[in-house]
Amino acid sequence: MRLLVLGGTHFLGRAVVSAALERQHDVTIFRRGTSGEDPDGVRSVRGDYTDALDLARLTDHGPWDAVVDTLAFVPRETLAVAQTLKNFVTRYVVISTVSAYEGWPVEPLTESSAVLECPPDAGPGYGFDGDPGPSTYGFGKAGCERAVTETFGADRTAILRPGVILGPHEYVGRLPWWLRRLERGGQVLAPGNPGRPIQPVDIRDVADFALTCAEGVTGTFNVTAPGTETFQDFLGACATTVRANAELNWVPEEFLVSQGVRQWTELPLWRTYAGAWAVDSSAARAAGLSTRPIAETVHDTWQWLTEEQPVLDNERAAELGITPEREAEVLTAWAATRES
Repeated sequence: MRLLVLGGTHFLGRAVVSAALERQHDVTIFRRGTSGEDPDGVRSVRGDYTDALDLARLTDHGPWDAVVDTLAFVPRETLAVAQTLKNFVTRYVVISTVSAYEGWPVEPLTESSAVLECPPDAGPGYGFDGDPGPSTYGFGKAGCERAVTETFGADRTAILRPGVILGPHEYVGRLPWWLRRLERGGQVLAPGNPGRPIQPVDIRDVADFALTCAEGVTGTFNVTAPGTETFQDFLGACATTVRANAELNWVPEEFLVSQGVRQWTELPLWRTYAGAWAVDSSAARAAGLSTRPIAETVHDTWQWLTEEQPVLDNERAAELGITPEREAEVLTAWAATRES
């Protein structure tokens, strides 16, 4: 298969390219070239996703059987890309997000759940940011979905809506933060119910399913782990992997909320809302999605961290993690309530 990947060297794009080469596809990547090296074995075309001339020049390297778009964030930009590629690509796989749903993260979700309303030609920042509700990020992704579907048609489009994506080369830093925290050892603040199911999905599993769609599967799919593993499984895997001398202290959600602990950031992956880890991905599984155990994702991410020593200096990574002082303060307060 002749495959075009928009992006190709950063997290998901990198994983898609690696998996495509393993499947012996003929791969072209389209990227600005400002970060990362071109992978071996691909045709690399320099250009900007937002530049009409660069997009027109890209078509000189086609046609392709499919495109995987990892750069779709602003609807009018994605609309221009889709319109340019319409006669040069057979199938379009666009990476969206569960944040495109109106009900995320408050209510359980299926592919039939309502999606945020956003026109396909909307500019950046369309919509609004709610707490915990909609975000401009989610509105934008919903608009990108429309841009592709209205240009290519449903029979030539695959929309993937992943939840939380973890794994090697993760730039947000959620799993790396927990690994480093467990490595430090001592008394660890663990949030909420240890038996609560969670659904983070490995980046490599998202990439493999994106290629399955590129090879001929169309439709809209939630892409998450099945929810058979728990927060305790996750933190236990972290502790085992780093060989931690640590004790997990599971503190009820209600107490953490009363103490003002910030969900999703101070304690990454912790959220109280019912829909946060209640995303149905059975349709994707029926279409070929396979997800690995969380322990494998944890192990391989730790191997990447220790071997490559990446520096996560982006804005989102900087927001993550409770400070040692704050963690000790909350644990002390929780211990006091149990003694009284």
